[in-house]
Amino acid sequence: MSSPPSPPSPDTSPRLIAFAGFRQVAAGDRTQVIHALRKLSTTEETLLRVFNDATGERMDLDLRPEAESAPAEEASAARPVGRPRLGVVAREVTLLPRHWEWLASQPGGASVTLRRLIDETRKASEGRVSVRASRENAYRFMSEMAGDFAGFEEATRALFAGDKSKFEGLVAPWPEDVGLQLARLAAASWSAE
Repeated sequence: MSSPPSPPSPDTSPRLIAFAGFRQVAAGDRTQVIHALRKLSTTEETLLRVFNDATGERMDLDLRPEAESAPAEEASAARPVGRPRLGVVAREVTLLPRHWEWLASQPGGASVTLRRLIDETRKASEGRVSVRASRENAYRFMSEMAGDFAGFEEATRALFAGDKSKFEGLVAPWPEDVGLQLARLAAASWSAE
């Protein structure tokens, strides 16, 4: 596969969560979080950190007023390929000749067969993928927010070992908002255990 993913459309922007120090100060879409952060006291010298609420990934936001219109202009300039109204995005897939021959012989053609195979594989591995993604998301956030906290390494081991009670016990003394976000991000880690 070679094409880079297309940028998200404005209506599918991720939900963000913002922290001032270790206190949650905003949550919502990009615009809501930017407005909330601009309202914070500019005299506070607290470290502001913004995260993708679903993945725990740290995000950089430009809080200058003139930067607000830039993402909308960039998104409107790119014309998507495929059938975007139907949710179809054209991308390139590289296969060997024997794969193309097999796909061509399948009822419905290559696209139908590939979609069916992907859906079947996704259903079969859904639990494992969900647990792994949840642990990685929680770890990403935890590394950024709590990397210097007492018990960080032990909490990381407990997270990836699937030891919920040990993880919760190690995270309990940490700041409340950090613990709440970690509990939310790690929730799927325990569901398959």
